[in-house]
Amino acid sequence: MSTKDFIEKDFYKVLGVPKDATEAEIKKAYRKLAREFHPDANKGNTRAEERFKEISEANDVLGDPKKRKEYDDARALFGNGGFRPGPGAAGGGQFNFDLGDLFGGAGGAGGAQSGSFGGGIGDVFGGLFNRGAAGTTRTQPRRGQDVDTEVTLSFTEAIEGATVPLRMTSQAPCKACSGTGDKNGTPRVCPTCVGTGQVARGSGGGFSLTDPCPDCKGRGLIAEHPCTECSGSGRAKSSRTMQVRIPAGVTDGQRIRLRGKGAPGERGGPAGDLYVTVHVGEHKVFGRKGDNLTVTVPVTFAEAALGGEVRVPTLGGSPVTLKLPPGTPNGRTMRARGKGAARKDGSHGDLLITVEVSVPKDLSGKARDALEAYREATADEDPRAELFEAAKGE
Repeated sequence: MSTKDFIEKDFYKVLGVPKDATEAEIKKAYRKLAREFHPDANKGNTRAEERFKEISEANDVLGDPKKRKEYDDARALFGNGGFRPGPGAAGGGQFNFDLGDLFGGAGGAGGAQSGSFGGGIGDVFGGLFNRGAAGTTRTQPRRGQDVDTEVTLSFTEAIEGATVPLRMTSQAPCKACSGTGDKNGTPRVCPTCVGTGQVARGSGGGFSLTDPCPDCKGRGLIAEHPCTECSGSGRAKSSRTMQVRIPAGVTDGQRIRLRGKGAPGERGGPAGDLYVTVHVGEHKVFGRKGDNLTVTVPVTFAEAALGGEVRVPTLGGSPVTLKLPPGTPNGRTMRARGKGAARKDGSHGDLLITVEVSVPKDLSGKARDALEAYREATADEDPRAELFEAAKGE
């Protein structure tokens, strides 16, 4: 859209709303008209397609508070392609002239008139057309790249959290040319994208997409004398080591995002983000299920059969005492609350304790005699009787 079109088009009229319409009213009017004139609902109707483009164009300006203010300011200064002089102007009326002369530089009668406005005209449209006063072009800030790295933690570090050093290699502004890409430090604005770093690509239906400029690779600048260190890209590899805090309770394979810790930006742009993929080693005693830790505790036959108290280790803390009820079966899992991994809300999971009846490989004579006596005392009991009864039923 040209500057002249921007001034002359009445976007309020296109959407059918008053000039003091609220954002909600503008949005409501746009949605109603967009549904009515959408190309999918008017196949083959070129007039509807043109109308849809006008509606989309109007909403693009009026739906953005910043663009709307610039549009209103421009319409207050110009109306229907004509300049409205102040109260002291001769005739006190409105006279017309070619807007192309005003925005195309000095030349002819229009050029003489436009000269009285200085650089203020360009500032009115700076936000929409990326142009500053006197036709200069403003290059856009560029966000730094995101950086991916990996870290390996021990099981305990993952549960309790740890601060680890990370050495990262990323793209940063070239020190030799101060990130300009030009060895003299004087790059020129890319004529293809006019310093924006992007070029428009039509997609039909009144919409357009943007792609990185192929000539400047999205930088908005072109080096006349390319820097030998970065080959004119303005970016060079940079290595740095930083201390990163890994929160407690991370899991194996988890990807952590650290905002603003990636590669530095260009021309005042923000830094990218750092993504850390965490690998967690195994523990000899403890395992993990979500926020819960797991441990298998061996007990004697007597402890399982008669009951008793068993001390159980915890990760990084004091042992807990587990009370076994008489007749505890092998494989039963019991719970020690709050002894697991940390959660985001500051609470902790549990420690899941699985009982495993330990069968001794070697018996003393006294122990053997005791077990023989026990076997005789329980000779009438068959623990497999129900198993065979169930098998017959099938």
